[in-house]
Amino acid sequence: MKKIFLAMMAVAAIGFTACGNKAQAPADAQEQVDSAAVDVEGAVNEVAAALSQEIEASDASKIQETLEAVKQKVVEFVKTNPEAAKEYVAKVQDILKENTEKIKAIVGDNAAVNAAVSALTAAPAETIVSGFTSAIDGAQNAGEAVVEDVANKAEAAKAAGEAAVEATKAAGQQAVDDAKKAAAQKANEAVDNAKQEAAKKVDEGANKAADKLKKGLGL
Repeated sequence: MKKIFLAMMAVAAIGFTACGNKAQAPADAQEQVDSAAVDVEGAVNEVAAALSQEIEASDASKIQETLEAVKQKVVEFVKTNPEAAKEYVAKVQDILKENTEKIKAIVGDNAAVNAAVSALTAAPAETIVSGFTSAIDGAQNAGEAVVEDVANKAEAAKAAGEAAVEATKAAGQQAVDDAKKAAAQKANEAVDNAKQEAAKKVDEGANKAADKLKKGLGL
């Protein structure tokens, strides 16, 4: 009975643990959602406050800075939470649409500001976020291509350097071999010349001895 009781307690403990884990998982997921919502709301409030001050001050350059900051924030959200990015863009669009006439009156024909406004309002939020995503992916792919190209060029330069070293070694060895052959040839020529000179002197000596003998014999 004691063993049966202990087994039942163990099963109950496992059941409680499993339930605890299931309860914790949704809680963690909800916290992440709440955190993203807070981030989006806070970022949108910052944009609304900044634009309100800049419109009141009729400061076109500051409006441009705020719109550039908005685009950077979209990039951040796209990288971390695309759904939050869509929500952020949609709410920023509402702010810009509400203040379109005021912004136009301040910036006039400022191409940079008008382009920034258009980039954030010309299409639905989902389409704009998709465009940002494609741009980020394209930039990443381009960066990877550059890194690969640099690596390939480095390998090519290394191979060229090694080939140059080998060529230099080969040229040096060839020069050594040529010098050895030239020295051997000169040595052989010197030996041949010496032999010829020696033979010539022997012949001259023999001829003189023969002439002397002939004279001694009265020939």
